[in-house]
Amino acid sequence: MTQGPVIQSFFDEPTNTVSYLVADPATKEAAVIDPVLDYDHNGGSVDVGSADAVLKAAAEGGFRIVWALETHAHADHLSAAPYIKAKTGARIGIGERITDVQRIFRPVFNATDLKTDGSDFDRLFKDGETFRIGALEVNVMHVPGHTPADVAYRIGDVVFVGDTLFMPDYGTARADFPGGDARQLYRSIQRLLTLPPQTRLFMCHDYKAPGRDFYAWETTVAEERAANRHVHEGVSEDEFVAMRTARDATLDAPRLLLPSIQVNIRAGKFPPAEANGVRYLTIPVKVKGGADAL
Repeated sequence: MTQGPVIQSFFDEPTNTVSYLVADPATKEAAVIDPVLDYDHNGGSVDVGSADAVLKAAAEGGFRIVWALETHAHADHLSAAPYIKAKTGARIGIGERITDVQRIFRPVFNATDLKTDGSDFDRLFKDGETFRIGALEVNVMHVPGHTPADVAYRIGDVVFVGDTLFMPDYGTARADFPGGDARQLYRSIQRLLTLPPQTRLFMCHDYKAPGRDFYAWETTVAEERAANRHVHEGVSEDEFVAMRTARDATLDAPRLLLPSIQVNIRAGKFPPAEANGVRYLTIPVKVKGGADAL
């Protein structure tokens, strides 16, 4: 009988992101899910301390990292997947609908270098597809709504849900990014909540819900069904869409939205260097009111 995965979590407080090292205890093969690149927005510098902590844990456990898996193109942190790949030879995987996200954002950043066929990634996963981490079978679930490309990775009774769900006391992900859809998000969540009640769900983010003074990122299907403040049993699709739409209208853009998207749609790579050898991130400027005279 195949053993379940060994799971180690790594919380990055500056971006409220949880990355995971997921390993097969039998073969010692492992994957890193949603690795974080440390990015100083004020200084425009990057560091690899967070990714190195994951690599160190893998080395200490005797694990060989063969996958760097993204649940989607994140809008709140830059991906360290290319660094993981450079250090380990791991393949970078993401849902096949990343091509939709690339097509949406290519003109936003005038990213003429960007291919929109997903070929910057090593593997594009289809809904229902399976692959292996050693002897562990991973099932890919397409769970759009937050973005068109979101996927969850299921390993037996464990699911890494990305940004689709949060802890029950916090609720659900926003659906107002380009290509997002609150109705799709509701249906994706319902798909997750039809899994067996004891299924363990691992979040990609936590923000400390009001009244909770600690971070948390693991729950179960049963707990989400009973207590998720946005989609507990009895909440209809129309009720959810109305709530999510109204709530999203009050939310600010994530602080790292612009750098994150243009890096992550390139599989974590920065735009090509300019003639002076420097890489630049683009910040589109929205002109409002009389500012068009500037």
